[in-house]
Amino acid sequence: MNDVIKGLIERRSCRSYRSEQIPDDILKEIVRAGLYAPSASNRQDVMMAVIQDPDEIRKLSQLNARIMGSSHDPFYGAPTVIVVLAKEESHTGVEDGSLVIGNMLNAAHALGIGSCWIHRAYEEFSSEEGKGFLRRWGIDGDWRGVGHCILGYAIEEAPVKPRKEGRVRYVR
Repeated sequence: MNDVIKGLIERRSCRSYRSEQIPDDILKEIVRAGLYAPSASNRQDVMMAVIQDPDEIRKLSQLNARIMGSSHDPFYGAPTVIVVLAKEESHTGVEDGSLVIGNMLNAAHALGIGSCWIHRAYEEFSSEEGKGFLRRWGIDGDWRGVGHCILGYAIEEAPVKPRKEGRVRYVR
């Protein structure tokens, strides 16, 4: 089997992380993979905020948890959170941002790093508190939250779950 296809099939979401931070060279490779994701008309209307400051992650986690109506850490203790944002006026910002996150999830797996997509970024960055994060991070303009890509070393690997049947139709 082709190595790329094998990696796509074997990648799993990680929901338990060691506190050890991932090395900068690996992080930069993952971010670079996100930068090279396809975008509509090659507009590249997506931005990433790479958060490794534990206090900022804690505050962002608390906001995300409140939106979810929970008190647990929605980032599962991951030491890196990449917030993916799209220009508010972009008609394909969500789709383009989704491709960025997908590329980073797969790149992380290829480099031995655990990852997971975390939702509620739209609600976070639509709020005044979320806009405050963006200002603090030096991000100006109107941005829509697409999602979070959390990264770190996995405590345990998730098991492979069976695929549901009947999800493909070939029309020839």
